[in-house]
Amino acid sequence: MRLAAVLLAALLAWPGPSAAQQPLRPWHGGVTPPLRLVDTAGRTHQLSEYRGKVVLINFWATWCAPCREEMPSIERLRRAMQGEPFAVLAVNLAEPQARVRQYLQAMPLRFPVLLDPDMAVAKAWKVRQLPASFVVGPDGRIRYSHVGELDWSGGAVRKTIAELLPR
Repeated sequence: MRLAAVLLAALLAWPGPSAAQQPLRPWHGGVTPPLRLVDTAGRTHQLSEYRGKVVLINFWATWCAPCREEMPSIERLRRAMQGEPFAVLAVNLAEPQARVRQYLQAMPLRFPVLLDPDMAVAKAWKVRQLPASFVVGPDGRIRYSHVGELDWSGGAVRKTIAELLPR
């Protein structure tokens, strides 16, 4: 009886599957907001231009340590998905372009880094914490989200994203 009580207490205290086991949450937050921003090279990107591709949209800032920590894994994911209909858009929140460029010199990334100077896009996407990421399917609808640092190159994440790729 005592053992059963201890096991029940442990089960009730258990937080459930870790983020590593369930990194991406299915999206139930409604319609995908528009996204139209300029990258660090001055080129305009619109989410609608990426129709037919799976798109990882990552909201971040240089002052955010977890954001900086996950960037190499996003780049590894991009490399692993090279040749597939997959794209990454990193949206920097309200930082001067010079600071973002300085960061990119130290951390070369091969995907567009977009600038959201007034955080209008972040507000439309209801970003409240960083990093915040969304996986958009080829149909332009958000399919998954994740808040916090994540190893994007991990097998479970790559498998989830690969399942969204058009056949």
